[in-house]
Amino acid sequence: MSSRPAPGCYVSRELSWLDFNMRVLEEGLDRSAPLLERLRFLCIVASNFDEFFMVRVAALKARLRSGDLEPDLAGKGPEELLSAITRRTREIVGKQYACLSHELVPALAGAGLRIVRPEQYGPLEELWLEGYFSEQVEPALTPLGVPIEGDSFPSTGNMRIHAAFLLCPPEGPRRLAIVQVPANLSRFVMLPPTETKDVRYALLDDLVLAFGHRLFPGQTVVERTLFKVTRDADIGVDEDRDDDFVAAMEEILVNRQNSWPVRLTISEDSELVGAMVAKALGLGDDDVYVLAGPVDLKGFMELVELKGFERLRYVQRSGAVVWSPADEATIWDDIRRKDILLHVPYESFSPLVSFVDAASRDPNVLAIKMTLYRVSGDSPVVKALTRAARAGKQVSVVVELKARFDEERNIAWASRLEQAGAIVVYGVARLKVHAKALLVIRREEDGSVRRYVHLSTGNYNEKTARLYADLSLFSADQALASDLGMFFNMLTGLSAPVELKTLGMAPFDLKRRLLSMIERETGRSTPESPGMIAAKVNSLCDKDMIDALYRASAAGVRVLLNVRGVCQLLPGVKGLSENIRVVSILGRYLEHARIAYFRNGGAEELYLSSADWMPRNLERRVELLFPVASGDARERVYDILMSYFMDNQAARVLGPSGHWKRVKPAEGEEPFSAQNYFQTVLDGRARNRDEGRPEEALQVRRRLP
Repeated sequence: MSSRPAPGCYVSRELSWLDFNMRVLEEGLDRSAPLLERLRFLCIVASNFDEFFMVRVAALKARLRSGDLEPDLAGKGPEELLSAITRRTREIVGKQYACLSHELVPALAGAGLRIVRPEQYGPLEELWLEGYFSEQVEPALTPLGVPIEGDSFPSTGNMRIHAAFLLCPPEGPRRLAIVQVPANLSRFVMLPPTETKDVRYALLDDLVLAFGHRLFPGQTVVERTLFKVTRDADIGVDEDRDDDFVAAMEEILVNRQNSWPVRLTISEDSELVGAMVAKALGLGDDDVYVLAGPVDLKGFMELVELKGFERLRYVQRSGAVVWSPADEATIWDDIRRKDILLHVPYESFSPLVSFVDAASRDPNVLAIKMTLYRVSGDSPVVKALTRAARAGKQVSVVVELKARFDEERNIAWASRLEQAGAIVVYGVARLKVHAKALLVIRREEDGSVRRYVHLSTGNYNEKTARLYADLSLFSADQALASDLGMFFNMLTGLSAPVELKTLGMAPFDLKRRLLSMIERETGRSTPESPGMIAAKVNSLCDKDMIDALYRASAAGVRVLLNVRGVCQLLPGVKGLSENIRVVSILGRYLEHARIAYFRNGGAEELYLSSADWMPRNLERRVELLFPVASGDARERVYDILMSYFMDNQAARVLGPSGHWKRVKPAEGEEPFSAQNYFQTVLDGRARNRDEGRPEEALQVRRRLP
């Protein structure tokens, strides 16, 4: 086999991403799922597309403007990709809105939750809504005139819903006006109850469209429509602004509102007005998406979480609390005794909160060091760190301000930490700090100083921990702690990188370590004793990693890959990747953990990581790879990893043609869902704990699919 596979051996990243979102949409199309959970998946697809156009499509358009026509791994140039993106996006969005209009909206109405659109307003509803508009909405609106001819167009911001009106005054030419729908008013307006006792909502944007003519007395509204502009958000911060990096980030937030437009989504109401708006924005036909429904579907997530409709969602589960020390002092004893694995959301996030909280209150804790990437607006972790700083402990927090679309929130709570006396470091120049790490330094009862470690594949966010499946490790292993101490010194002291013994750190040696382990497996593999690699990542699009896996497959290594999203590797290609199997698992929870396993001639190695196998993670971010070496934790991680390859309910398998196909049970094979299995195992462990039986009473099954 050639050491450099041909472009036909790879999948385009953007097209693979679109395939991933089709798989997400399929969850929403699944009629066996609860109605509001199906709506949730449709909202996720809408949100994903917004970010995709703001970042990936914007970058492709920027390349075209600059004359950069370099093809991607799959041999496709930016113009060809943009054309393919348009076709595939229209197909996916068409199915998304068909499901919404023809299935979910009628089914929700039948379940007592009605979305009333303008064409459904009866005389009483119209009278009430016009009064509501007049009293609550109209005073907040600002109409802006738009010249029909010329290049001038008012600022529409980014991702904001507008109504556009084509006006015909008594004298003079037609005029165009736009009105921004206020983002600080509720999107859903509850209508008065009726005898049926259904809960009924009208959309605020529909009200602006339906009654917006009141803003133009003496003029006739010829046509009207709703639209939303998506703009380029792939704007880099000036990282040389060491004098005021926060101010530089705040400028980025402002610039996003008026950067290059990349997409126009518009309702079906007016083809003429839509064409006028598109022309004024400089967008072509391929950039305009006419939607058979609301122009901002991600906002419907508010309905998904609506109280009183629990019957239309999955039964609420509380994560099993399998580690809950009797008092704060025993936390340290428990971690010294053995490494503790946390698997959210099947297990509760509360032990992590208890750990940080105990560290903030314990008088023997000298210092707390932590990386924070995305946290909730009311984070108990940030509160504990603030309390610790006010108590005089040395609190050092590495805050990543470049966490895209969370920058404003991060700036706010980082400022509060600084005011409490914490040492706040705003990331690292030209690199995103994406590692999830926590180090507690404590003086023990015998006077010695010991360090306690928490390392995670996911963010320190108690809200996303109810939806994202992640793994993390508590440990008092001093080799691990020593490495983590040097890691924080490198981040906060800007010292030269040093080689860490137990941790792999991107962008310095994490990729090299992974490649070395793949190559080691390749070299040791024989027909009598084939090697084995198994990995779980969110995305696989690093060419060096893909090529190394191709070489491993050619050498007879069995490669099992669980890739949730983008996968540019093609499995099952004769002479190239015959020994590689790729599956994707979607379901109730977002699979977010990264795991890597290497058979290593029988001396197995198992790792968790914050990094996906992408160039940005391995080469342009600060990431960590950490070993899982102790008995129980190691067995559990192995069992979790292998369970994904047993799934025949939620799994899709990638074929050599680049197409995904849902996995079905073979004849005589029992149905198996990895996510259901994890819940069953954790529920059993929690019962054993509550009933005083040892956790070992529930044996972990080591399986090899």
